[in-house]
Amino acid sequence: MELVLDSNILFAALIKDSLTCELLFENGLKLYAPDFMMDELRKYEELILRKTHRSEGEHIKILHSLKDVIITMPKEEFSEFLEEAKMISPDRFDFMFFALALKLKCGIWSNDKKLKEQNKVNIYSTKDIIELL
Repeated sequence: MELVLDSNILFAALIKDSLTCELLFENGLKLYAPDFMMDELRKYEELILRKTHRSEGEHIKILHSLKDVIITMPKEEFSEFLEEAKMISPDRFDFMFFALALKLKCGIWSNDKKLKEQNKVNIYSTKDIIELL
């Protein structure tokens, strides 16, 4: 199953060891994200480290593992879908995820219920993913 990964899922997985974290490495999932998401992880690295009590080395190791399972795509590769995504995204901060999903013709993995307030892109919660796998 191909999915665009919303930031909230990745941050949740990084902050606590959980089923969400395990699912990121599930063989049945092919995960994509806009490349800016890795920049966001670096931007909030200090906060993530404080919340997890991991060492910086452990955190870097996890980030490298995530780079192996998350395919990041530059904005230029899905820019033709940005205007449509802005019109359908219920959250103005999430339109990039919608644009990438439109480009790939796949759903978005997000626990943000607000994103389901449209009918163009399927939104899957972590619970939905568990049920499908």
